[in-house]
Amino acid sequence: MTTWLSAHFSLEEMTATQQRGLDNTPPPAVLARLRATAQVLEQVRVLLGDSPILITSGYRSPAVNRAVGGSATSAHMRGEAADFICPRFGSPRAVCRAIAASDLAFDQLIEEAGAWVHLGLGGRWRREVLTWRPGKGYGRGLGA
Repeated sequence: MTTWLSAHFSLEEMTATQQRGLDNTPPPAVLARLRATAQVLEQVRVLLGDSPILITSGYRSPAVNRAVGGSATSAHMRGEAADFICPRFGSPRAVCRAIAASDLAFDQLIEEAGAWVHLGLGGRWRREVLTWRPGKGYGRGLGA
């Protein structure tokens, strides 16, 4: 049975992990934040022409976060981040440009190696836009 967090985003897709054997069940406080994150993703979906968004990483338990090499302060562990792609709309850079140009509230928007978009919520609501490239790390804005 599918548990829906919003019209288009399920708990199952927001907690999916390839880290077999690690519990990735969100505690109740995180579940509430995942619902709020799903609502923001609904806004992103509308912004992107109602194009389907494919979640590649949502909630990460501390054990899953460690296993994937995530930051010790990752918003994924709070249920306040999602990594995704939106192929129908365009490249991760095109998605980031659309979100950055909107009035959507976010903390961090990161174009990750041209492969996916990281949208971090909560925190300080900095509207920080970054690009990450292997070997180069993070750069401000949507650089090359």
